[in-house]
Amino acid sequence: MAIRGAPYRPQSPIVAELAAGVVLLHEREKDTLLLHHAAEDRWCLPKGHVDPGESLESAAVRETREETGVEEVRLGSELGEVAYRFYDGRKGANVYKSVVYFLAFTRERAMHPEPIFDRYEWMSIATAIEKVPFETDRAMLRAALRPS
Repeated sequence: MAIRGAPYRPQSPIVAELAAGVVLLHEREKDTLLLHHAAEDRWCLPKGHVDPGESLESAAVRETREETGVEEVRLGSELGEVAYRFYDGRKGANVYKSVVYFLAFTRERAMHPEPIFDRYEWMSIATAIEKVPFETDRAMLRAALRPS
């Protein structure tokens, strides 16, 4: 389990969060998309919270569309699940976050990222593995390289 963000505080309350995300590949070039989170100055994969009553697959597609502006998102197989914990000062609580990732495909190249992202880049998976700061993201990118 990777620890992200502010140090986990064992004495503080904890909340669980479920999210879904993708390793988005371009169908022809087979490169992958990373988003750059401006406030945290880090590269990341598209992902976000699963709404109540929503399926993991629906959340992965919705969040990818919301974060990237891509309309065409075709889900492939599930890549895996990662979990990590961190302290969220805004909530005054620890967060135990579980994220299920899927392989996804698009033919679109132009993105219109959400304002929290200041840029995006299409790159090889090998380059993406070098750019993302967390081992959990690297593990999902490596999983995308495995034949299905």
